[in-house]
Amino acid sequence: MKAVKMVAALLIVLMFVVIHLIAPDFLPEVLELLSHGDISETAEYIKSYGSMAIAFSFLLTLFVNAIGFPPAIIFSTANTLIFGIFWGIVLSVVAETVGVTISFLLLRFFFRDTAKQLIEKSRFLRSIDKYSSKKGFAVMLIARMVPYMPSGVLNAVGALSSLSLRDYFLASFIGKFPSTGIEAIIGHDTITQQEDFTRIIVVVIFAIALIIGALWYERRHVR
Repeated sequence: MKAVKMVAALLIVLMFVVIHLIAPDFLPEVLELLSHGDISETAEYIKSYGSMAIAFSFLLTLFVNAIGFPPAIIFSTANTLIFGIFWGIVLSVVAETVGVTISFLLLRFFFRDTAKQLIEKSRFLRSIDKYSSKKGFAVMLIARMVPYMPSGVLNAVGALSSLSLRDYFLASFIGKFPSTGIEAIIGHDTITQQEDFTRIIVVVIFAIALIIGALWYERRHVR
């Protein structure tokens, strides 16, 4: 298994090397963009890709959520500025969900065995791990709904717990709609100097409905 993990790590590094060889300026430009964290600059950079802007934004948002840095609000807000609030949020949620799922798979593949060894040595950690397998869906769903919650932390917690991939994916996908919606709308309205609290109220009501639905799902289907 150690050999497999080493090969996997080398393949990831090789992927970035190939990207750099094909487009030498691409990675430095993206890293500089990420270091600035400027929403307007990010939006202009994405728009510079023209007809490929949607695909590029999707991959960039995915990548940021996979590594957990910088804050996803930069890219979700940029997407609303480029593609409009509705489609910008939809694009961001789908890309973010794919990104955090990739992060979940990689973290679980590389570190879950180590986490298991630590868990086996502690009764408290075993209880937490057991709880995550039974109640993890609702907990992850509610955590994903909280605006400005660090994505990298939730990725790691989910991957190192006993939460199933299906529950993690569904909780992340559903939970990101209200949190990403609130973040993106606030960011969009701040930059464009608009104020429309109706949209925020709708998102909050939607979040409450999702929480109620999650609790119902857990009672009916999770044992």
